[in-house]
Amino acid sequence: MCEFLLLETKDGSRIESDGAGEEDQIVYTVFLPLIEGPFRACLQGNRRDELELCLESGDADTKASSFTHSIFINAGTDPFTTITDAIRAVKLHLKTFRQRHEKKLPGIVDYFGWCTWDAFYQEVTQEGVEAGLQSLAGGGTPPKFVIIDDGWQSVGGDPPKDEDQTENKKKPEPLLRLTGIKENSKFQNKEDPTAGIKSIVNIAKQKHGLKYVYVWHTITGYWGGVRPGVKEMEQYDSLMKYPMVPKGVDGVKVDEQCILETLEAGLGGRVELTTQYHKALDTSVARHFPDNGIIACMSHNTDALYCSKQTGVVRASDDFFPHDPESHTIHIAAVAYNSVFLGEIMQPDWDMFHSLHPVADYHASARAISGGPIYVSDVPGKHNFELLKKLVLPDGSVLRAHLPGRPTRDCLFSDPNRDGVSLLKIWNMNKYSGVIGVYNCQGAAWNSNERKNTFHETQSGAITGVIRGRDVDFIANAATDLTGTGTVQYTAIRAILEHEIVTVTPIKVLAPGFSFAPFGLIDMFNAGGAIQELRYEEVKVKKGAQLSELEGNGVPEKSLENRSTELVGVAHMEVKGCGRFGAYSSAKPRKCTVGSSELDFEYDSPSGLVTLNLSHMPEEGQNVHIVKVEI
Repeated sequence: MCEFLLLETKDGSRIESDGAGEEDQIVYTVFLPLIEGPFRACLQGNRRDELELCLESGDADTKASSFTHSIFINAGTDPFTTITDAIRAVKLHLKTFRQRHEKKLPGIVDYFGWCTWDAFYQEVTQEGVEAGLQSLAGGGTPPKFVIIDDGWQSVGGDPPKDEDQTENKKKPEPLLRLTGIKENSKFQNKEDPTAGIKSIVNIAKQKHGLKYVYVWHTITGYWGGVRPGVKEMEQYDSLMKYPMVPKGVDGVKVDEQCILETLEAGLGGRVELTTQYHKALDTSVARHFPDNGIIACMSHNTDALYCSKQTGVVRASDDFFPHDPESHTIHIAAVAYNSVFLGEIMQPDWDMFHSLHPVADYHASARAISGGPIYVSDVPGKHNFELLKKLVLPDGSVLRAHLPGRPTRDCLFSDPNRDGVSLLKIWNMNKYSGVIGVYNCQGAAWNSNERKNTFHETQSGAITGVIRGRDVDFIANAATDLTGTGTVQYTAIRAILEHEIVTVTPIKVLAPGFSFAPFGLIDMFNAGGAIQELRYEEVKVKKGAQLSELEGNGVPEKSLENRSTELVGVAHMEVKGCGRFGAYSSAKPRKCTVGSSELDFEYDSPSGLVTLNLSHMPEEGQNVHIVKVEI
């Protein structure tokens, strides 16, 4: 069943339509099945190759035979604007949810974090949490948030039934349910039993400098809900009706949200039940977590999405599976394509990963351009700090892109997992630049016969794709002025599980033959995220300023040096972080300063690359370096 459908109608190629007349223009049409009363609509195909609109309540006693507002359709020539406009229209009609840009994003999105799940699974302990935090900080990549995942709660199986006592009968794995609101014994301080999980919260913040501590639970308390007959849980009946808020934590990861669509019988249907749960969840989060500390998980159904007024972050896909080699290319494609829809309502979270893993670089680069939180689930002591330092600054902050990462326009209707010819390109925006990730995701896909992800035959050689500046859909928004009309392109060649990150930055023409464009911290995956402010100062050029080897059209054949002592222009920048800062300059700069100090720089004439070293983080009390380049 389909909750979101995007169609492309064209008369000619995508490339031709970019500059063609209206008769060749590509049109994108989005279909959004809606919530109507207690019914949820979706699209499905049939054996006659037709598209059907299906409505369901999930409750035999909740019925209707007439529907008037069950689907919204919108069309336009820009796919991303068309989708945003459609979601906005649906929001105004339903009045039950808010869009991503209207919500407060929790502070974790701007910092590096660690999750306990793949490090310990359900065997997590308080000592293990502290070991993980200390291990990461010791290598120069201090986490500023932690998610204490499954394994901290008080849970247990149901008492055995008489028929379960039969000898030689294989016993199924017990379905665990919540047996108490308090943490289990692993997180209870023996010296102070009343402290509970607040003990590790205090250690994390006071000893290890964390800003945020999150804990995990499902929307019904635990995977099996709440165990009936437990004295402490009597007020909650058999289901968890109120979100859990352990003392001292800053947020929750609320899992298994889609389970509600299986519990609706006799309760007014799936829409009614989901709405009530999410109203309670939103109220609790607003009351207890002023930073809006919540991550939604297993919540892609429109019952939940279209009643989300508070939650700002949503897991975008299945888990990161470190031990399943078939899953990695599928994961990157899934999070990118799912973000096309999910990113309109919340900021997609592309999940944790391992920094010490055969495909760690592949996952890490994708998280860097996702726009969502960046966190690992490393076992303490098992880290790739060289890789992590492409993501994390010494103060634990990250260079986050501003939007949800999504496939470029020319990739929206390709199949980068199966077709054997397509690279996946993912675009995002920084304040003054764009970023494109190029991924070869071929070789594995969902196998409908085996009901699992499997490898499939594909060409083993590299795939070629073209990267263009205009692949960053909103790149014009990054320009300090709109005088330039040109664009660049180059060819990327990547084998399976290979990737590349490209920074796209508008070039400023300061004077004929004098151009400049900052890249940012060039050893980081998302280099351009470091540039917080950019301003150009243009100086009127007198006759004394001249370039050697200037072509008749005013563009130098190669990067040149201003022969005069006269100033042509100045680039004023505020730069976050530390490391190698890079920029393009058509002429060798006259001087580079950081703050009030002149700084040595290197200039590569054939490429025009200017590099200088920001050797340390900004001084205490300052968030950025003040960088000035004179040309």
